[in-house]
Amino acid sequence: MLAAVTAHAEDIGVSLLTQQHPFYNALAKAITDEAAAKNVQVEMSIANQDLNKQLADIEDFIVKGVDVIIMSPVDSKGALAAVARAQAAGIKVITVDVPVEGAKVASYIGTDNYAGGVKAGELMAQQLGGKGNVAIIDYPLVQSVVNRVNGFKDAIAKHPDIKIVSIQTGITRAEALAVAQNMLQANPDIKGIFGFGDDAALAASVAVKSAGLGGKVKVIGFDGMPEAIKAVDTDPDMVGVIQQFPDQMGKLAVDTAIKVKAGESVPESQPIVPGVYVKKN
Repeated sequence: MLAAVTAHAEDIGVSLLTQQHPFYNALAKAITDEAAAKNVQVEMSIANQDLNKQLADIEDFIVKGVDVIIMSPVDSKGALAAVARAQAAGIKVITVDVPVEGAKVASYIGTDNYAGGVKAGELMAQQLGGKGNVAIIDYPLVQSVVNRVNGFKDAIAKHPDIKIVSIQTGITRAEALAVAQNMLQANPDIKGIFGFGDDAALAASVAVKSAGLGGKVKVIGFDGMPEAIKAVDTDPDMVGVIQQFPDQMGKLAVDTAIKVKAGESVPESQPIVPGVYVKKN
């Protein structure tokens, strides 16, 4: 699925954050499918959450002389130098899902993460009846996650009887599991956990059960991957997921790259409104 045609000097280089997550696999497929449909060639590289590899991949695209680079940064701050290098070489950059902090790119395409975070906070408040202690599993290196966590915090702040008692980083599912276990041990009265992504939420759900708190803690995720959607339908602890739409993002990224390459103007930001998935009645 991640295979792509070799780029020529006039085509598109794509650097994605990972291939270890269904969201990014769907994004990669959408990019590849839209490129084939529009008869443009892309070369895709996967950083697998390694900033140094991503910087090397971008440098490779610069040397090859692609016209446009589509990237999902591993690190919102760390990718700034690579964007500057590409732009200095006359290459337009489009960011997808994760913005580059401090960079002015041709266009940013991604979920309105702040709005999604607000939706998650509102759902949590509704599930808790407006009171209780909650925790957040975070990934603060990535600006899109910072935005969704800020949205969640702002929504929760409107409910004075809900308190955020713990925020810890758990990037992988294994890390999120350990973090959730620690949170629940330190704060056994936690009534809700917001996972920055579905992996974090699914790990939190496991931790809730292993702590003997099944049915007593509400867990909300963010992404909308099939495993999480199924968990919302079948697992009493998973009460909802904020849905992203990687298929729309991938298609829009390629279409925007084609316009940029043709010298057309494109919006600086192209937000995609997230959905909310809750248990079916």
